[in-house]
Amino acid sequence: MQQHSELDSLQTSGSKFRVLLGLTGSVAALKAPLLVDVRVVTTDHATHFYDINEVPVHAYTDKDEWEMWTKRCDPVLHIELRRWADLFVIAPLDANTLGKIASGICDNLLTCVVRAWDTNRPLLFCPAMNTAMWNHPITAQQVATLKTFGYIEIPCISKKLVCGDEGKGGMAEVSTIVDTVKQYFQKPGV
Repeated sequence: MQQHSELDSLQTSGSKFRVLLGLTGSVAALKAPLLVDVRVVTTDHATHFYDINEVPVHAYTDKDEWEMWTKRCDPVLHIELRRWADLFVIAPLDANTLGKIASGICDNLLTCVVRAWDTNRPLLFCPAMNTAMWNHPITAQQVATLKTFGYIEIPCISKKLVCGDEGKGGMAEVSTIVDTVKQYFQKPGV
């Protein structure tokens, strides 16, 4: 019954500020061990770029969503995670998941959490993709769509990317993401 003990830890009692971190399949997921002191939702593609065992907290995957629910009236993981979290930050947000969220697609645990997200709570996103993908016209449209939902962009940066290309598309520095998240610790009602 380890499945239910994990769900028990999602109870919302207590006064700690709870952050849910979403990781998607961008090479910037390499930075996951530097970011994490929270609950994590990871896409299967993100685990290609980092060792899930190096994350010092439980990282929820699509497999957890399906294994935890066995019958009617069982808790549903994506709903429990959205109830638990005070803030959701998706870092990195790859081009694929950006497109899914902008279109309302929810075909994995992370995108289901986003689709169920309480828009009165902050959702921060950190785009990260190759410069050519960043410069594609659809990207600006998709980022603008997320902003119309009330989501907050932590802009990507220009740098030499892992593939060797240079230009915009690198995930914001970890310190920038942490500083942005910290701004919400002091906000009333969050």
